[in-house]
Amino acid sequence: MKKTLILAGAIALASALPAAADLVAVPSQKPVGETMDALQAAVEGAGATVFARVDHAAGAQNAALELSPSQLLIFGNPKLGTPAMQADMRAGLYLPLKVLAYEDAGGQVWLTYEDPAEMLSGLDVPADAEFIAKMQGALGKLTAKAAE
Repeated sequence: MKKTLILAGAIALASALPAAADLVAVPSQKPVGETMDALQAAVEGAGATVFARVDHAAGAQNAALELSPSQLLIFGNPKLGTPAMQADMRAGLYLPLKVLAYEDAGGQVWLTYEDPAEMLSGLDVPADAEFIAKMQGALGKLTAKAAE
């Protein structure tokens, strides 16, 4: 019974995570911190609100663990997020938007985010909703600018 519950929990957790195919990865030639500084400046310059910046590597270090450089930026703009939540309140589980900057095992820095169309696809949100295209465009422009 215990093994069954553990297996069921693992399956449920895995199904809640985005598939790698749903992730968009943009390479950056700058270190993680500089890349994230550039992303934050681009987000703020576009008029969006930065809600949090999480330094995962610093958190690991505080727990006496090692983790390659990685930071998460959580940000949003009510003009884009509110229509998604008006279509389906459960969109609030995925919003505000998030972008992860991290260094892989080979030393390459990446900006990675979940494609909004895939992220919202299991909800009662029209696949052709204008706000999805706007989110995709904004994420593409912001990450490209940060990676310059």
